[in-house]
Amino acid sequence: MKAAIFAYSRQGCETAKRVRACLEADDVRVYTMERLSQPGFECIEKPTNAFYGALFRQMDAMIFVGSCGIAVREIAPHVKDKKTDPAVVVIDELCQHMIPLLSGHIGGANALAERLARNLGAAAVITTATDINRKFSVDAWAAGNGYVIADMSAAKAVSAAVLEQNVPLLSDYPVVTEYPRGVVSGDSGAVGICISCKIKEPFENTLRLIPPILHLGIGCRRDTDAAVIGEAVESVLREHGIDRRSIKCVASIDLKKNEPGLLRFCEDNCWPVCFYSAEELAALTGDFSSSEFVSRITGVDNVCERAAMASAEHLIVRKTARNGVTVALAEEKWEVRFG
Repeated sequence: MKAAIFAYSRQGCETAKRVRACLEADDVRVYTMERLSQPGFECIEKPTNAFYGALFRQMDAMIFVGSCGIAVREIAPHVKDKKTDPAVVVIDELCQHMIPLLSGHIGGANALAERLARNLGAAAVITTATDINRKFSVDAWAAGNGYVIADMSAAKAVSAAVLEQNVPLLSDYPVVTEYPRGVVSGDSGAVGICISCKIKEPFENTLRLIPPILHLGIGCRRDTDAAVIGEAVESVLREHGIDRRSIKCVASIDLKKNEPGLLRFCEDNCWPVCFYSAEELAALTGDFSSSEFVSRITGVDNVCERAAMASAEHLIVRKTARNGVTVALAEEKWEVRFG
């Protein structure tokens, strides 16, 4: 975690040192006003709007040792989206109260405040309704377990509903723990949660939580353009109703490791790519499509299916050819765990 701590008085600087000590395993920078400058502290720069704005974009957490008013004034021009805003926590200069001010759930401000409170003998002042009522906080749980939240408005609807009633959850993957308070197994209702890599809406208002667990296997002719590869992949995803946000990585044979179009396609989508040798792919066991032509060219009978399966559990989309590109999808093992 990258964190910035700000202090505005001499007592605040002493508290900031204690906070920094609690975060010693993290990447932490500590700031104070020029007149309070001391070793280990950097100066708060002017103009302050640009100074705080840059840190707001760079940091995972911003910790203000001072009043809530100071923090609000400094972050207000930069607040944009709860999915991307950093955690903001306010600590009074006597280190008595830890107040999560922004991004309590997804950004982790609530958890950070509670962590600091435990270590510093202070009280965490939590105000989010699901937390104080000890109900399931879907956005915090999703963020903490690696899910992509498809729609934040649906997440808000679930958080509101769980305060009044049990919310149904439908999962394509086994739920291996007890359901949390406020959530039950179900497949219909006004508001509900669906855990799936596919685009589906079983509830009137569905919050889709997407596990990024699909491995995209790709084979292509030499010098295939990135746009052509992209069109082939999008076609396959549409045909099978798969949300592209469920893709974790791309895989292919090492003969393609310098293929410009494939590399550009992966870069454009921010997907890491893994390359495997023909020997590694051929050693995989399973039911794969086979092509003598591909075997003569690459040394293995199938590239896309085998590459997709190289570090996944089972094939969910078999080899599909589109304009000189072959596409397959494999899925990692996934279980739903609460608590």
